[in-house]
Amino acid sequence: MERIDWKPGTLIYPLPAVLISCGSSPEEYNVLTVAWTGTICSNPPMCYISVRPERYSYPIIKKNMEFVINLTNERLAKATDWCGVRSGRDYNKFEEMHLTPGPCSVVKAPLIEESPVNIECRVKEIVPLGSHDMFIADVVNVRVDSQYLNNETGAFDMASFNPLVYVHGGYYSLGHKIGKFGWSVEKKKK
Repeated sequence: MERIDWKPGTLIYPLPAVLISCGSSPEEYNVLTVAWTGTICSNPPMCYISVRPERYSYPIIKKNMEFVINLTNERLAKATDWCGVRSGRDYNKFEEMHLTPGPCSVVKAPLIEESPVNIECRVKEIVPLGSHDMFIADVVNVRVDSQYLNNETGAFDMASFNPLVYVHGGYYSLGHKIGKFGWSVEKKKK
C-alpha cells in the first residue's frame, strides 16, 4: 500500500451533526448547525463547540454564555443542513424549519423539542483558535426523549434514535453495531 502526503486538514470523521440553540428570549432565539463539537471531560461533564466569529449566533452565545446542543437524527437531517447554510440574520430558523423552541431546566436558551437529546451548556471559557473560537462549556443538564429509554433497564438507548453524523461534506446515519466498549478483552462464557 502506497502512502502519500496530503495537505494538513481536519479529516477526523465522523462527527455529530448537531443543532445549537441559543438566545435568552424569543426575540433573540436562533439555531445554527455545528459539526465541530465534542466531549472534553467526563467529571465534571464538559463539552465544546467551535463557531466562526462572523456567524450570527456567535455574539448571542458570547453575550448569554449559554447554549443547547440538540442531537439530531434522520428526521432532522433537512433542518440540520438548512440551519447550517441559512443565516439567522435573514430567517427565523425555528419557524422556517418548523422546530419548536422549548424551555430548558437550567439555562435560558431554548431546546429543540424535536431533538431526541438536549444538552444544556454554560460557557466557561472562549478560546480563539483561528477560523473558529472554541466555547468550552460545563454540561449543566441533559434532557432526553423518554421514547428512547429501555423499558427494562431504564437506560437511555442512544443508538435507537440513530444519530446523524457528518463526514467531509455529507450527512450519514450510523451503521450496524460491531461491538461495545471492552468487548475485545471480555472473557468468553463457557
